Amino acid sequence: MPKRSRELSAMEVGRLREEGDHNVGGIPGLYLQIISGSRAWILRFKIGTRRRRMGLGSFPAVPLAQARERAREAHKLIDSGVDPIDARDVLKKAAVASQARALTFKKACERFIAAKESEWRNPKHRQQWEKTLETYAEPIMGHLDVAEIGQDEVLRVLDPIWRTKTETASRLRGRIEQVLDWAKTRGHRQGENPAAWRGHLDKLLPKPEKIAKVKHHAAVPVEEAAAAVAAIRSIEGVSAQALLFQVLTAGRSGEIRGARWSEFDLDAGQWDVPEERMKAKRPHRVPLSRQAVDLIKSMPRYEDCELVFPGRKMQPLSDMSLTACMRRMKLQDAAGRPCVPHGFRSTFRDWAAEHTLYPPELAEMALAHAIESKVEAAYRRGDMFAKRLAMMQDWADYCLPARPSKRKRQKA
Repeated sequence: MPKRSRELSAMEVGRLREEGDHNVGGIPGLYLQIISGSRAWILRFKIGTRRRRMGLGSFPAVPLAQARERAREAHKLIDSGVDPIDARDVLKKAAVASQARALTFKKACERFIAAKESEWRNPKHRQQWEKTLETYAEPIMGHLDVAEIGQDEVLRVLDPIWRTKTETASRLRGRIEQVLDWAKTRGHRQGENPAAWRGHLDKLLPKPEKIAKVKHHAAVPVEEAAAAVAAIRSIEGVSAQALLFQVLTAGRSGEIRGARWSEFDLDAGQWDVPEERMKAKRPHRVPLSRQAVDLIKSMPRYEDCELVFPGRKMQPLSDMSLTACMRRMKLQDAAGRPCVPHGFRSTFRDWAAEHTLYPPELAEMALAHAIESKVEAAYRRGDMFAKRLAMMQDWADYCLPARPSKRKRQKA
């Protein structure tokens, strides 16, 4: 029968100073190793034909009782045929892999935005993403691992602003959802998305449309459209010309500011806006009234510049340049709010509905609004160009009477 080592006390272990391996007893193979004054626990054991030495930590950071407990756990693995050193290495590798997958929400936002930036139409879109996430989400969960983010964290972000800044909160929720979806796809998290609306947050938060007041763009009243156009014509500069063209075509500011000469066929009275510059990402054919054609013909062309309405250094005008024109005219809507360029689209829509017999879908097509019904979208093949030309000519005549022309107008 093998000789059993005497079980040393904690005080006796603390007095050991001689270099070498000291059997402390209590657990087979447990030694205190002393080398150059440094003391550490080791466990000697044999598994199969292999003799092994396993470190259990330094002394006195790991006291005697804890060292014996660690040795007992190792012996349980040995008794079951598992090498405790190999088992520990597996755990270490798993921990390293887990750390490699770990990603904070802030870093996830940065990587998602970088990955999706090329899909966005302008730098302003990226700025909006960064600003909302930085302002509202990152202070609460920017430092958290995306794998740890759950319903409580998302609600802590959304609850304070859901009823007071509903539109911002709704957009923020969607952005958080996309970031977490991206993180899941990249292997950084598992399970359901706690920022998803349908079947999840819709059960915890009131619907945005039920609590948010819809704020329409401040628009010039229809009856004042001609006076507004006259005021625009009194202002000199490219910005005023671009604003006038926006009124005449009922287009969006970005479409007008990015207009290229190559997009126009003035003989046919047509402007073809490519899909990459349209909000709905579909090409849009715009019929031009006589007034709109005359305006384009009056614009000077510059060498090495394709822009019809160039700004400084032959670069596109800024969005604020058209807004500045509106501010100079001090136009107000019925509620007394300062009018904005985009509001002219509402003015046009009101004119079509209240002063003409043109069908609503014709006006919607002129505004390049997306068709909500997928069935209708599938069956609609034409763009009713001829009818829209008549409507846009009537709109231009309403805002800015033109000289008689040989070009015949087509009736709706």
